[in-house]
Amino acid sequence: MKKRYVVVLAAGQGTRMKSKLYKVMHPILGRPMVGHVVEAALGAKVDRVITITGFGAGVIKDYLGEKSEFVYQEEQLGTAHAVEQARDLLEGKEGTTVVLSGDTPLLTAETIADLMDFHEKEEAKATVLTAMADDPFGYGRVIRAKDGSVGKIVEEKDASEEERLVREINTGTYCFDNEALYEILNQVDNNNSQGEYYLPDVVEILKENNEIVSAHTLENMDESLGVNTRVALSQATKVMRERVNTQHMVNGVTLVDPENTYIEMDVEIGSDTVIEPNTYLKGKTIIGEDVFIGMNTMIQDSTVEDHVEVTQSVIEDSIIRSKADVGPHSHLRPKSDIGEEAHVGNYVEIKKATIGKKTKVGHHTYVGDAEVGENVNIGCGVVFANFDGKDKSKTIIGDDSFIGSNSNLVAPVSLGEKSFVAAGSTITEEIPEKALGIARARQVNKEGFYTDYFKDEDK
Repeated sequence: MKKRYVVVLAAGQGTRMKSKLYKVMHPILGRPMVGHVVEAALGAKVDRVITITGFGAGVIKDYLGEKSEFVYQEEQLGTAHAVEQARDLLEGKEGTTVVLSGDTPLLTAETIADLMDFHEKEEAKATVLTAMADDPFGYGRVIRAKDGSVGKIVEEKDASEEERLVREINTGTYCFDNEALYEILNQVDNNNSQGEYYLPDVVEILKENNEIVSAHTLENMDESLGVNTRVALSQATKVMRERVNTQHMVNGVTLVDPENTYIEMDVEIGSDTVIEPNTYLKGKTIIGEDVFIGMNTMIQDSTVEDHVEVTQSVIEDSIIRSKADVGPHSHLRPKSDIGEEAHVGNYVEIKKATIGKKTKVGHHTYVGDAEVGENVNIGCGVVFANFDGKDKSKTIIGDDSFIGSNSNLVAPVSLGEKSFVAAGSTITEEIPEKALGIARARQVNKEGFYTDYFKDEDK
């Protein structure tokens, strides 16, 4: 089998995006556009991926890492000039080279593999990836020869009235015989209004040399979408979201309203999970089976085990273990670990804390920097005072303990197993096992207070 190479063009700044972020690094469902392109290339089982960088080279290299080789294009002088930069890596090598744009994030691995298979079967020197457009205005038209090969590619401004009626358009993705590509690149000139070296000129030169130039047509034109503006970015995001959501539903996940459910690329979801609208699942999140995620929930870089219920809450870099429930309106900040069958209720904030099995943190409570044992009950309005203005300190609560409402636990402090805290207490010292801690002023009743207080008004 022939060697297969991919050259990804990612050197442009993307001025029409009007952004400080380099164009190919704009994310779609949590992954930069160039990341989508490189992942698709790797999914097509190619032997080498070479990314041509320019603007933002360091950022792109840091993101892609070992997934690609890199060549720097000092000046951006056109697509043919960009491919030329990989000459030292590819010149003289037998095989097939696909040239992809780093701003075409919707191309799939299957399409790239099919393009190479078709190209090699046709024994072509070049193959153009085309699509059938309902409205081809603005695109270069692919004019077929009588034998079905590519006769020519004509731009909109240069097309005749008859040619403008052609619906088959050039997507800007090409497949080449690698040796022929690097022989012809030297013949490309920049005699055009932009003074740049264009890759389609390679196709024209091959045609002039009576070489076979073929065309492979996309089944779905959406894949050809190039992103040059924020509008196109939103269009690509919509297509990708539909693709991702459809796959999850095929795999047994119920999305109540797929058009208003946002799931990033690296999220995993188990079967029989139900997800309500306006949910955002981000990063490397893993959702188990038989989970219920209520509307208006955001979960990022977290693990949610089987049979968990989360409603109207924000979960970040945390784990919720089997049969626990969180929300509504709770916030799990990074490094929270919610134990099996635990309950985290209304308006609870937890940060860098372990909550034991069957423990209940009912409502309006802050738990920070803590180890809370199993079967603990934490009442309403409890505050774990973990920060003294300089250092964070830890609170430890033993199993089967009871923390009364409106109490403050001032860290560092430890409460033994089966200990109790009286409601309204401020605890600053250790409470031994099975003891009750009370830290509040004794109640004093002032008899006749009303009469004394208002006596001047009664006159």
